[in-house]
Amino acid sequence: MTKRPYHHGDLAAALLDRAEQTVRERGAGALSLRELARELGVSPGAPSRHFKTKQALLDALALGGFERLVEALATAREAAGATFAARLDALARTYVGFATEDAALLDLMFSAKHSPEASEALGAAARRWSGQFLELVGEGQRRGEVREGPLDRVTLTVFAPLHGYIGLAASGVLPPETAGQGLDDVIASIVRHCKPEQDPKEPA
Repeated sequence: MTKRPYHHGDLAAALLDRAEQTVRERGAGALSLRELARELGVSPGAPSRHFKTKQALLDALALGGFERLVEALATAREAAGATFAARLDALARTYVGFATEDAALLDLMFSAKHSPEASEALGAAARRWSGQFLELVGEGQRRGEVREGPLDRVTLTVFAPLHGYIGLAASGVLPPETAGQGLDDVIASIVRHCKPEQDPKEPA
C-alpha cells in the first residue's frame, strides 16, 4: 500500500475549500476529516495539523463566512447613498443575497457563533456583522431619519423581517417570479416602520 504524502502545499486552505463545498452540498453532518484527507490525497492524520477536530474545522468555516459577509456589507454600504433608506436597501440586498446563495453556510455560521465553545475570533466577527446594522440604525437616529427608541430594539425590527424573508426564500416557498418583488416590499415596509413618528401638531 502506498502511503499518501503528508505535505499538500497550503493544506489548511484546501481543507476549508473542500469542507465548505461539502457543507453546501451535503450539510455539516456529512463532514469528515478522514474523508477530506482521502479526497485531497493526503495522509489521514494530515488535517489534524491544522484542525484538531471536526468542530475546529467547522468553526473556521463559520469565521470565514462572517468575515466575507462583513466585507460584503461594508462594501455595499460605502457604495450606497447617504440616506438611511439607501444604505438599508444596500445592506439588506447584500445580506439576503449572501444568505439565499449559501444557506447551508449561513446556518453553520449561526450555530457556531451560539456555541459555548465558540472562539473569541468567531465571536468578534459575529459582533462586527450585527454591529453594521446597529451602526446603520444609530446613524439614522442621529440624522432624524429613524424613530427614537433603544438601539437594539429598533434594530431588531430591521433584522426580523429580513430573516423571515430569508427563511421563506431559502426554503423555496416563494415563487421565483415574485421573490425579487417580495424583497422590494419587505425593504419598503422596514423603511416605513423605521420612520420617526410624526408630531400630531405638524401638518400631514
